[in-house]
Amino acid sequence: MTAASPNNPIDIAELLAFYASAGVDEALEDTPINRFAEVKPKQAERVSATAAPARESRPQERPAAEPGFDASWAAERPAASTRLDASQVPDAPRRPTLTAAVPDEGQIMLARQLAASASTLDELRQHMAAFDGCNLKFTAKNLVFADGNPNAELMLVGEAPGRDEDLEGLPFVGRSGRLLDRMLAAIGLDRTSAYIANVIPWRPPGNRTPTPHETEICRPFIERQIELVNPKVLVNLGGPSAKTLLNTTEGILRLRGNWRVHTTASGTAIPAMPTLHPAYLLRTPAHKKLAWRDFLEVKAKLRALATS
Repeated sequence: MTAASPNNPIDIAELLAFYASAGVDEALEDTPINRFAEVKPKQAERVSATAAPARESRPQERPAAEPGFDASWAAERPAASTRLDASQVPDAPRRPTLTAAVPDEGQIMLARQLAASASTLDELRQHMAAFDGCNLKFTAKNLVFADGNPNAELMLVGEAPGRDEDLEGLPFVGRSGRLLDRMLAAIGLDRTSAYIANVIPWRPPGNRTPTPHETEICRPFIERQIELVNPKVLVNLGGPSAKTLLNTTEGILRLRGNWRVHTTASGTAIPAMPTLHPAYLLRTPAHKKLAWRDFLEVKAKLRALATS
C-alpha cells in the first residue's frame, strides 16, 4: 500500500474527511503538526521522556476539597462494615481502615439456629438484640421488634423501620403508622387487637431499600415471630413483605386483594392478604380505595374464622 503523502491533495482531502467523520471539529495545538512525517528514534525518546513524568504524577494528584475522617461523623452514623480502634482516631484527620462485613451463609445459618431455639417472643427478642450478624444493627439506634397484642388474631408485617420507628423502637409510629391506625379503626381494630412487626427489625441507613443479603439474614427471625404469634390472618404491608413471606416475585399491584398462604416451619398454613403499604398510600392517595377493599376482605375473613 502506498503511504499517504502530505503533498498529495487527494490524500489530504481523504484525511480531512476521515477527521470530520470521526467528529474532530477543532485543533488541539496552535502549531500544525505533520502527521505524515516520520518520527526519528531520538525524537521519540525525547517525547516519551518529557511525557512520562506527567503521567507518573497523576496518581499523586488529589482534589483540593478531599474530606478527611471526621470522628464525630463516625459516631453519628457508624458504617456497618467499619471496624475502628483508638489508634485509628488521631488528632489529625485520617481515613479509617475498612473491613468488609458482608452477611454470608454462616450468619444466615446462625440466625436460623437462634430463631428456631426461641420458644417465646421474649426469647426471640433477646436473641435478635444479641445478634451481630446483620450490618444494619450497627447503623440503627434501636431494635424495632413489634407493637400491639401478641395474642391477637391479626398480624401485620411491613418491610423495615423508618426514622421515627428507629427513634422510638416501635413499628409504624410515623405518618404511615398513623394512617395504618386509621385503616385498622375502619374495620373495628386497633393496636390492642392486632400485632405489628417488620421483616427487617433495624432501620436501613437513610431509609434505603434493604439488600437481598440483609433480607435473607433477617428472614428467620420474622418467620419465627409469625410462628410464635400464630395469628389467624396475616397481612403483608407492601411488596417486600409479600415477596419475602409468600415466596413470590409478583408485584404488589398484582398480589394485592388476593388471598395467599404463609406456611410456617411447623407446617401451619396462615391465610395471608397482601396489600399496599401505608407509605405508598401517602404518596398515591388514589389507591387508598384498593387498600380499603383489602381490609374489608380481612375483616370478613376474621369474622368467618371466628364463627367456624
